[in-house]
Amino acid sequence: MQIARRSSSPATSKTSTRSDAENAARISDRGLVDLIADGDRRAFETLYLRHRSHVFRYLIRLTGNDSLAEEIANDVFLEVWRNAHRFEAKSQVATWLLAIARYKALSALRRRSEAQIDEDAVAAIADPADDPETATDRQRRSAILKKCLTQLPAAQREVIDLVYYQDKSVQEVAGFIGVPANTVKTRTFYARNRIAGLLNEAGLHGAFA
Repeated sequence: MQIARRSSSPATSKTSTRSDAENAARISDRGLVDLIADGDRRAFETLYLRHRSHVFRYLIRLTGNDSLAEEIANDVFLEVWRNAHRFEAKSQVATWLLAIARYKALSALRRRSEAQIDEDAVAAIADPADDPETATDRQRRSAILKKCLTQLPAAQREVIDLVYYQDKSVQEVAGFIGVPANTVKTRTFYARNRIAGLLNEAGLHGAFA
C-alpha cells in the first residue's frame, strides 16, 4: 500500500488539507488506530510518519540489514492498515508496532539462514560538536561495541536491545517476548557480563557498566 499524496489544489483546498493534517497530528496514537480501522488514510499517514523511523531503527538493529529492515517496515504498516481493528489497547501503540516488527523480522531471518541478527550501537551517531579526534574515537568505540554485541546469543541480543535501546522494563520485555521475568533478568545479567568482558579485552574498561 502506498500512502496517498494529494495533488495541488486551490487555496481553500490547501488550507483544508493543512488543517486536516494539523488536526491529525494532535490525535493520540490510539485515536489514530481507531480512525485507521475506519479506513482513514490521513490518520494512517500521520501514524506512519510518527513511528516509521522508530520501527525502522529497531529493525536495523534486529536484522543488521538495511534493505531487509526497509522491506519489513513497509510490511509492518501494511499490517496496521489491514488489521487496525484488531488492536485491543493492551499495550501502547508503539509497543504493538514493535511486536509486529519483531514477528515479521524473526520470520524473515528464519527464511534467510545467512542473515545475522546484529546491533547498531547508538554511539555510532556522530555529535556535530565533536572534533575530528573525538569523532574518530567515538566511531572506534562504536565499532568495538558492535562487534562485541554480535558475539552474544540471539536471545541475549534481543533483551539488550529492548532494555537498553527501547527503554523497556523487565516486565515489559517479559510480556513482549513471552518469557518469565526471571529469564529476562538472567539473560540481561549474562549479556552484560559477557559484553563487559569483551570490552575490557578491547581496552574499553567500564564502557558497558
